Amino acid sequence: MNLDTLISSNAVISNPEIKSKKRALELLAEHLATDATQANQSEEAIDSLTIFQLLTEREKLGSTSMGHGVALPHARTKLTNTAIGAFLKLENGIDFDSPDNQKTDLIFALLVPEHYTDEHLKILAELASRFSDENYCNSLRETNNSKEIYDYLID
Repeated sequence: MNLDTLISSNAVISNPEIKSKKRALELLAEHLATDATQANQSEEAIDSLTIFQLLTEREKLGSTSMGHGVALPHARTKLTNTAIGAFLKLENGIDFDSPDNQKTDLIFALLVPEHYTDEHLKILAELASRFSDENYCNSLRETNNSKEIYDYLID
């Protein structure tokens, strides 16, 4: 799976001063909303607060943290016609209710259409596989800016 169909270069955020899971999800929701609006070619903007609420509701079911500093928050919605991702790399990790109690510094958020039942699971499995690779994650952590991160993600 090539991530260039899932994430735009505008949806890669590097090293902002984020100190909480809530703020990380808000920032990711803002980028997902922008890209969802563009992907749907909609004249009406998609509300980032709605996406934030969807991501938060999913987190209430159980943390989407994989451990080892990685989280994959995700939601299904009728707001988009295509799968959309956003990626956040933090300089300093945050508490993301990780099963290993490690701070989370790599967060890939995913928004998929409601009808993407099988596709949703396939995309999550692919992302989980990539982010389970310690070398992959370490390479992302060594990148210096959003462009380098984007290039690495889609390579």
